[in-house]
Amino acid sequence: MLSRRTLLSTTLALAAAAPLAGRPARAEEAPKAIRIGYQKNGILLVAKTRKSLEQHFAPQGIAVEWVEFAFGPPLLEALNAGSIDFGATGDTPPIFAQAAQAELVYAAAQPTEGKGVALVVPKGSAAKSVADVKGLRVGVGKGSSAHNFLVGALQKAGLGWQDITPVYLAPADARAAFAGGSLDAWSIWDPYYAIAELEEGARVLATSADVEPQNSFFLASRAFATAHPAALRSLVAALAEVGAWADSHHAEVAQLFADETGISLAAEQRAVDRATFRIGPLTEEIAAQQQTIADRFAALGLIPAPIAIRDIVWTGT
Repeated sequence: MLSRRTLLSTTLALAAAAPLAGRPARAEEAPKAIRIGYQKNGILLVAKTRKSLEQHFAPQGIAVEWVEFAFGPPLLEALNAGSIDFGATGDTPPIFAQAAQAELVYAAAQPTEGKGVALVVPKGSAAKSVADVKGLRVGVGKGSSAHNFLVGALQKAGLGWQDITPVYLAPADARAAFAGGSLDAWSIWDPYYAIAELEEGARVLATSADVEPQNSFFLASRAFATAHPAALRSLVAALAEVGAWADSHHAEVAQLFADETGISLAAEQRAVDRATFRIGPLTEEIAAQQQTIADRFAALGLIPAPIAIRDIVWTGT
């Protein structure tokens, strides 16, 4: 749970990029609305359901519009296309988007303890370790955080990407394929990971805690960040407050998620208890972790050329 001191330091860090006192700031016109892409999990779902951002921006006359996405890559495609202004994803989608020269920036980070992504196999599988998935069909969302986790898990086990048969599926489709026996293994995040455990008796071969940190990120279109930096700072600070509440109200968050998604409360509770909801700036350490992932993907040819993460880190101005 976030302490008062931690929340204060987070808020101060997020505000650090504001114009210096005494220096004239360029006049900024507030947006009429902020269009937010969200998935049915995490801080943004909490904010949407509790109408936290609507209450925060109402005095400024700014509306909040919500657009739902199944997972990160299509959300960032919409961000690049200008269909939305802001959204949240795992670590890998922004790397693929930057490699494709998408016009977006990192606005904030959500560091995690690395417990919410796993490589699972059916309960009757002979596989006992990650090394045992060699030659098997492994479901994964292409360009998702589970994609990066799977690459890292294979490398740690002494395997290469060529040692498996990746089956690229969106989470809902992969869930059906896994339950139906069409996949030998599945790299997936919560709450689908919790569903696989509770409903299919899936066994865990490795979690992200065994491999490397799995951070999440809040991103904005470059156009929105450039035109409305004050609104973006205000948005991130408001979400930090939502995250602080969620960190100290796991039972309420799990019930909220179950009501919104139709997923069982048991699965949502397990997923929420593995999660953290802290938000902060993109520190040097987090940027370095993200750069490591980008370098790995470039070396494997999964992105066309190396990229520099710091090139698209928003400074708040």
